Amino acid sequence: MKSLQFLKFTLAILFSVFSSAQAQKIDYSLVDKEDVRDMSFEIIGKLNGNILVYKNYRSKHGISVYDNDMQQKNRFALTFLPERVINVDFIAYNDFAYMIYQHQKRNTIFCSMVKINAEGKIMNDPVDIDTTQVSGNSENKVYSLISSDDKKKIMLFKIKKNSERDYFFTTLLFDQQLNLQKKSNFGLLSVEKDVVFTDFVLDNEGDFAFGKCTKIGSRDYINKVDLLYKKSFSDSILIQKIPLNDLTLDELKIKFDNYNKKVILASFFYKQRRGNIEGMYTMIWDKTQKTPIKTKQYFFGDSLKQEAKSDNNSIKTAFNDQFIRQVIPTQNGGFAVFTESFYSNSRTNQWNRFDYLYGPGLMLSPFYSPFYYSPMSRLYPYGMYYDPFNRYGPQNNMTRYVSENIVTFFFDENGNIKWNNAIRKSQFDDNTDAYLGYQLFNTGSEIRFLFNQKEKRELLLNSASVDADGKVKRQPTLKNLNRDYDFMPKFGKQISLRQIIMPCMYKNYICFAKIEY
Repeated sequence: MKSLQFLKFTLAILFSVFSSAQAQKIDYSLVDKEDVRDMSFEIIGKLNGNILVYKNYRSKHGISVYDNDMQQKNRFALTFLPERVINVDFIAYNDFAYMIYQHQKRNTIFCSMVKINAEGKIMNDPVDIDTTQVSGNSENKVYSLISSDDKKKIMLFKIKKNSERDYFFTTLLFDQQLNLQKKSNFGLLSVEKDVVFTDFVLDNEGDFAFGKCTKIGSRDYINKVDLLYKKSFSDSILIQKIPLNDLTLDELKIKFDNYNKKVILASFFYKQRRGNIEGMYTMIWDKTQKTPIKTKQYFFGDSLKQEAKSDNNSIKTAFNDQFIRQVIPTQNGGFAVFTESFYSNSRTNQWNRFDYLYGPGLMLSPFYSPFYYSPMSRLYPYGMYYDPFNRYGPQNNMTRYVSENIVTFFFDENGNIKWNNAIRKSQFDDNTDAYLGYQLFNTGSEIRFLFNQKEKRELLLNSASVDADGKVKRQPTLKNLNRDYDFMPKFGKQISLRQIIMPCMYKNYICFAKIEY
């Protein structure tokens, strides 16, 4: 059997599905009248056979514990939480999880921690990890939490903006037991004032990296990129200028390759400002040698554009509504990139890609959350609990959200394209994008995508896969679907080798389904 070397996820756990010897099974949790449509939630994971889900509605916080058949065993109210909880994050292991939350008391923001066991019970009194003084009342989260792919390194960090060009970073690096290994402070002075940061990433050795992007001469386009890299026990940062070869970039994605000790950068590019997306720029940076290895520009051909384009676009503008969703390294040094079409239509507001990426409400404040910069954060949030129907604040009641085709790319260890293909889908909904998008997981022999499609006015969960050679295969509609439940695939989470938990809506209540193969 041909081994699948092209995609070993750094974040995903391998599991086998759709084998002829095993039937698909779906278990639904019973409706809890407290789990209303406006509830926020986070699927924590599977701990010693129990499935834990964090739930929040207004000032009520709790953890529901489900068994393997999705029967609720317990629901614990988190009464220890203070009134002003700003943000909650979870890091789950096999038999426990950390709950790290931010809250405010007077002019102090606290970042605190409790440990939760597999039964959903609190194992310790809250411990304050760090504090920050703020002026007045602040509803914004100060701290951001990231972890390495193996979860053995955890970083808490904050950024203070002293002026338009002056930033001050504080990073706290912890081990798996949440022992503080290194606290660092460093400043970043930018020559340009119009700066956007990429996602922030942490590798298995505790090294920290992110990109600083500058939009010179234009509000919308990236013309200069610096890679900022910090060794785990260093107090200083290395600033590496990234060669763009006169290209103008779109949003830049960054990912550590833990297998090969590299950093991968990927972005769409334009040949000119106010032009169309013409291709994909990639760069591989060697963290051992601290030098760029390869920079590549891959131009999209007309045949790929034809496959990728949505109903909203022509061949020429085919990728103008596409966004990079995932960059995934492989063990042999290559990497995969998955993109998806997304746009909205409104009678009062013109759709603008750049307002979506860097628009109002996403600019820097004196303390800010870096994860609010990318469409992946807005459609596929991580490191925060989900509020599928109220993530954007007040919405225009005439807005239609549209999510269409997925495009898959695979690059070798030198950044050369090996293959690409498109998975065609058509999704739309009014006033919410909660049911749009997809969930991705690795089956061990192929990459599988789960997404909703409307069939006879009903949303049904569909599946498509890409194999090691880039061949796309559509599977039949999933069996045993109860049509009273509408799935929200992009908020799902893989919890074991053969199981995925997916939230769904049942008569205006949120519940959860376990899909097992």
